[in-house]
Amino acid sequence: MTNYELLRIINFVERMRAPFDENVQSATPDAVWNIVLSLMKSHLRGESVTMSSLASSSQIPFPSAMRKIHQLIANGDIDQYRRKSTGKATLLAPSAKLKMSFATYAKKAKAVLSDTWGVGIGGANSEDYYFGAAHLEDQTVPPLNLIEQRHTPHQGLRFLLHDDSYFASMRNLLSDFRSKLSPRQNFQLVPLSELYATLFKKQTANASEYDIIAIDIAWLGEAISRKIIRPLDPFLGSRDIDPLDFHPTVWATGSWGSEQFGIPIYSTFEALAVRKDLFDDRGLGMPTSFDKVIDAARQLHQPKRGLNGIVWNAAKGAPIAQTFMFLMGCCGASVINVPVSGSAIDYSHLARDMYRPRVQSEQGRQVLDYMRQLLKYSPPDILELDWNRALDYFMNGEASMLYCWTMRASRLEYDAESKVKRKVEYLAHPHGAGGSTVSPVGGFLLTIPANLSPDRAKLAFDAISWMASPSAMKEHVKNGIPIAPCFSVKADPEATITAPIVRLVERLARHNRLPTWQRPPIREYGEVERILGENIFAALRGELTDAQALEKSQNEIDVVMRQGGRY
Repeated sequence: MTNYELLRIINFVERMRAPFDENVQSATPDAVWNIVLSLMKSHLRGESVTMSSLASSSQIPFPSAMRKIHQLIANGDIDQYRRKSTGKATLLAPSAKLKMSFATYAKKAKAVLSDTWGVGIGGANSEDYYFGAAHLEDQTVPPLNLIEQRHTPHQGLRFLLHDDSYFASMRNLLSDFRSKLSPRQNFQLVPLSELYATLFKKQTANASEYDIIAIDIAWLGEAISRKIIRPLDPFLGSRDIDPLDFHPTVWATGSWGSEQFGIPIYSTFEALAVRKDLFDDRGLGMPTSFDKVIDAARQLHQPKRGLNGIVWNAAKGAPIAQTFMFLMGCCGASVINVPVSGSAIDYSHLARDMYRPRVQSEQGRQVLDYMRQLLKYSPPDILELDWNRALDYFMNGEASMLYCWTMRASRLEYDAESKVKRKVEYLAHPHGAGGSTVSPVGGFLLTIPANLSPDRAKLAFDAISWMASPSAMKEHVKNGIPIAPCFSVKADPEATITAPIVRLVERLARHNRLPTWQRPPIREYGEVERILGENIFAALRGELTDAQALEKSQNEIDVVMRQGGRY
């Protein structure tokens, strides 16, 4: 359960209690109830709480309120600490015990409401449904045909999605108490490797098992070449999706030649997350280059105190392969000879020599050298860390810096267990020699399977059109999910004020520093990623020298391109 959902439950129970206090003459204020709710709200919002401010929230006389507060302190429900800036004022915060017990109460409240509204059954797991926001009712009403299909047995839309924060949030909103557009069991959320395998290796069925499939933007070329997804142009003219509402680079991630095959449902960007409090304590400036990252990591690396200089995605396979590609981009080069440009590239028209690998290059050598230096100031198990485990290190306060996708970084701010919320600065990728400060674009497209019937395909696109609407995307930004592929969402003050990552992305977009060429979405992308994921990992494990790993990768990618008739 996130902080956002806890705040909504607090708001709901307060609103339910208010009519009782206002209309029952013999009702008296429940001081403990008011104190706990006020304290939890302030904690979730990151606000400081003093003795006097908490006492005033109790709605009883001040001396009685102070006795209640001291009793809660004695019982271990409230912790006291000194304000760091002055060391004078005593501040209050809910104890770990109170936070845990309140979370349990909130889950049980959800279960009761679910049973009352006919969503859950008996002792259903409270995580199987979602407590929607009050402003959810202001969202665009789903198309009528979508509302009607949810009541038709066995006709609910079926989704194959990536298992991440955004798609979990989407599933929650679409199965919310009030919208309930599709049963929760119709949403299959799977890890990236399983999503790839399901999409590309299970094509025996005559009809698709799913109506809507999310694909990584780097898989577009392969999905089209293997005729797995259908073009969406026949639907676009009569629907509410406006290409001009998207940043051109983001919209182009779903384009192939003159046709649109996918709708960008969210954008994510590789960034460097930095513990601003630790940097300030040491008087360190924000790192803008490889050398400055290494220098900061060296100064902040204190493994005996449980603090590592940096964590990054170094596990074998896709994590380390993508890290290598992104860092080559920081040196001004792609792993194949595509144009290095700030504008969108039409990958359907690459010339022959543009497919030639560039791994065995000065940029490749520079990146491997940088990775070796990072190893010195990383956790001992760094070569086992994928995206989630690297994030956990940083979120638990065990690292000073983190290379990560901004979508995953949203957990740093909204996850109830995060120890670093409001302590993080988000930076574009520091550059290597001869490179520039950029943040590569990632994210997912919503696509429709090629072998879906025409009627189901139309229904699927209606759903995509609604899910990709500015109002739906704004809802996710309010939930702390920094997607914002739409200009209208990024321009909304209510949305951007809640997401510092959104503001970083907007600054980068204005300067054309959100490229896609680090992971070119050609049909051979999966093979390129596999080759790098094996050989770069072998070099960092000491099984190959840097020169051997680069040469082996260069030659193997060259073979793939030649066999595919690229040159």
